[in-house]
Amino acid sequence: MDEEYDVIVLGTGLKECILSGLLSVDGLKVLHMDRNDYYGGDSTSLNLNQLWKRFRGEDKPPAHLGASRDYNVDMVPKFMMANGTLVRTLIHTDVTKYLSFKAVDGSYVFSKGKIHKVPATDMEALKSPLMGLFEKRRARNFFIYVQDYNEADPKTHQGLDLTTMTTRELIAKYGLSDDTVDFIGHALALHRDDRYLSEPAIDTVKRMKLYAESLARFQGGSPYIYPLYGLGELPQGFARLSAVYGGTYMLNKPDCKVEFDMEGKVCGVTSEGETAKCKKVVCDPSYLPNKVRKIGKVARAIAIMSHPIANTNDSHSVQIILPQKQLGRKSDMYVFCCSYTHNVAPKGKFIAFVSTEAETDNPESELKPGIDLLGQVDELFFDIYDRYEPVNEPSLDNCFVSTSYDATTHFETTVTDVLNMYTMITGKTVDLSVDLSAASAAEEY
Repeated sequence: MDEEYDVIVLGTGLKECILSGLLSVDGLKVLHMDRNDYYGGDSTSLNLNQLWKRFRGEDKPPAHLGASRDYNVDMVPKFMMANGTLVRTLIHTDVTKYLSFKAVDGSYVFSKGKIHKVPATDMEALKSPLMGLFEKRRARNFFIYVQDYNEADPKTHQGLDLTTMTTRELIAKYGLSDDTVDFIGHALALHRDDRYLSEPAIDTVKRMKLYAESLARFQGGSPYIYPLYGLGELPQGFARLSAVYGGTYMLNKPDCKVEFDMEGKVCGVTSEGETAKCKKVVCDPSYLPNKVRKIGKVARAIAIMSHPIANTNDSHSVQIILPQKQLGRKSDMYVFCCSYTHNVAPKGKFIAFVSTEAETDNPESELKPGIDLLGQVDELFFDIYDRYEPVNEPSLDNCFVSTSYDATTHFETTVTDVLNMYTMITGKTVDLSVDLSAASAAEEY
């Protein structure tokens, strides 16, 4: 332990593990420590006994729920966009060889009190019950414009400059109704609130293209994929990668104390009386509480069920987005469901999560619109946790702190934070222009 490292990473959450892997591949000497005796930090997966202990205290789970070891319940449930940044990062680092993925069955949106499949192409728009006949034609024209749009080819821009034009102005050109704009912005472009309407349209168009390309990738009912055995596999995959490149891992290290020199720059980490020297520290907010500020709370419900969610075509894995406007809220609500087909529960069992950025201190009543969609549940757990972001200046103290996980049920925001941190730490960008067909592990089997 009494050695010098280029970087010490504290916490084995997904963000920290991706960074540890990327930095190790770059040839940096990395020490990775965690106060817990398990991988994953906040983004770990729990078996049934661990879930019970966390939410119900000392009671034992009832026998009818099945074997504890058959459960892998994610604490930060998120799907991956098949063509998205996380999959590109997995391929770039070759972590795909440690994981197996399966496509997610369905992607739905809540509109006017009902669940509808999200239409992602011009042909699906024509079939969707979300819109009337004339609105379908307008939406189809908009989808065709987005599908044909190529940033590098001005001929496809039809005279519009999407870097200056706002999303609201672009949508106005196609005369789309508020409800159509709602599902395009929140269920396709995956914006979390309505600020995007006043921002340049290029971002929304790129997000819609990512959704459509991801959907086409596996010809499934959704653009998402998800690892077998749950997300707890991901941090471990990156931990293995780091180890292959010479990174050192130490779990169960209590009281990791970050040490600073006279100038306020980080110089090492002390645990159990030993200090490891380093030039930089990467960590989650819990390791440097005086360098972060609270930015909100996530309210979440976790349900164990014996059936799929109604009106989702019996999907064994599904995402439903409830846009803020449909609920009279300031932020969206997300329903995420997976099951024994992804090896996260015993046969016949489903695990559903409802999450949102908390606007009250009462998660039970706040999450009701999402919970109502689930139907009969065997068990229901409620959780609320604070979200933090760093307020320090890394160029002055060499501390790189990740932002807490948000309520979204997909990984795009998570990986954006990681790649920004990587650039701050190294001054480089990760080349993600990878051959996506290399993700053979991510194919259906």
